[in-house]
Amino acid sequence: MRATLHYLRQMHESGIIGGYAIGGAMAATFYIEPVTTFDLDVFVVLPQEADGLLLSLGPLYDYLRAAGFKEDKECVVIHGIPVQFLPAFNPLVEEALANAIETDYDGIKVPVFSPEHLTAIALQTGRGKDKARVQSFAESGVLCPEKLTGILTRHGLEGKWKSLTTD
Repeated sequence: MRATLHYLRQMHESGIIGGYAIGGAMAATFYIEPVTTFDLDVFVVLPQEADGLLLSLGPLYDYLRAAGFKEDKECVVIHGIPVQFLPAFNPLVEEALANAIETDYDGIKVPVFSPEHLTAIALQTGRGKDKARVQSFAESGVLCPEKLTGILTRHGLEGKWKSLTTD
């Protein structure tokens, strides 16, 4: 994992990807009990094409192929870790990226979505495993209630939060 995270930092520093942060189940493990996951979700800001109208993962995948990394389904295997690159696709994810927390992983600084943003994204996504993650965060004691309330209010998720966290 360390080599993969180091390579992601290099990609950012060289301009291949803009802002980036770890999200999804792997990010959740920085805050709550680990869950089974097969990949590392990396949310990215991609450089825009010359016409400024279209974002494409093509140049990113070309760069990774040229470096010798192989694709596996929706992931690219970087130093043995399947990595799924996900563009910042809505205002909540863009906010999560902008407010990612620099976290140390084995001596490497890694931007990771905050527990409050991970909770809100899981609420927004709403799959069964996301609902379970929301419950885990709600019971963990790691959430800042004021910060979470602000995020939920800005993104219209208060009703989903109440329906999942009240008996």
